[in-house]
Amino acid sequence: MGLSLLARQSQLAPAKEQLRILAGSACLPFESRMSQAGLTPLKATGITVFQVNLGKLCNQTCRHCHVDAGPDRQESMLRENADLCIRALAQTDIPTMDITGGAPELNPNFRWLVEQATALGRHVMDRCNLTVLLLPSQADLAEFLATHRVEIVASLPYYRPSQTDAQRGDGVFEKSIRALQLLNRQGYGIEGSGLTLALVHNPVGAFLPPKQETTEAQFKHELERRHGIRFNRLYTITNMPISRFLEFLLESGNYEGYMERLANAFNPAAAAGVMCRYTLSVGWDGTLYDCDFNQMLDLPVNYGAPRHIRDFDAAQLHHRRIVTANHCYGCTAGSGSSCGGAVT
Repeated sequence: MGLSLLARQSQLAPAKEQLRILAGSACLPFESRMSQAGLTPLKATGITVFQVNLGKLCNQTCRHCHVDAGPDRQESMLRENADLCIRALAQTDIPTMDITGGAPELNPNFRWLVEQATALGRHVMDRCNLTVLLLPSQADLAEFLATHRVEIVASLPYYRPSQTDAQRGDGVFEKSIRALQLLNRQGYGIEGSGLTLALVHNPVGAFLPPKQETTEAQFKHELERRHGIRFNRLYTITNMPISRFLEFLLESGNYEGYMERLANAFNPAAAAGVMCRYTLSVGWDGTLYDCDFNQMLDLPVNYGAPRHIRDFDAAQLHHRRIVTANHCYGCTAGSGSSCGGAVT
């Protein structure tokens, strides 16, 4: 395969080039498809999820990563912007703070954010890669998360090692299993504990995810049978044709076929319920986006809405017009895809 993914990170196409590639796809432009469905202009319906991306630093380098995260990335949210996030949250009744990365737990402000958000009475979600829980510097992380009743949304591509390691790196499956067992010992995923553990499954190749309910039942059966692991729910997420996954599609000759597959599976019901309509995404530098995917393509909020967390204005952002492009087919195909799994 030539250079490793880690070595090639800096060689990925910049956001503008990725957008040019996406715009050049043979499929009907996404905005035209939305117009045909009577869904333009697409507007937010309010904000119920305040998603904060703490940066691109991660202890893993995954093949599908839309963030292009890794151990050598320097982008990281500073306390100044973290403080602005808490100030903005305090101005509203937004019920959920969704913290992501990279590995968000590696940001020095992660625990402070959790403490501040929970003190405001908000539900906090941590998008965890699992292996971060085993780092020596994070020895007390699982206990910290349990103490603050943080919901964990954890990536696990499959319940067998070969598929997981192919996507996330050699040995990641075994470490993920150890981390899940650690979380179970803290009470996560155990009925009646109130500690929610959700898993995220995304396909290893250039195809759509299977039905969420069927996959969840399969994962629950196999993980408990093989490893004694329990969890509450599973989300299926479509791989977005951006960043490293876009590079994989281009190098493997699967790009046009994958875009055609997404476009042919366009579902108006899923499009009407896309997560950008109820989510506001904050980048590591404080820039505001309609979703984490737009963030990675450098597509900030537009149409007159405030563009930085320092200018946060709930009234203007609650019903803003959403910025879309052809990558949005990934969220509207089949049953739909969001940070909370299938849409329909």
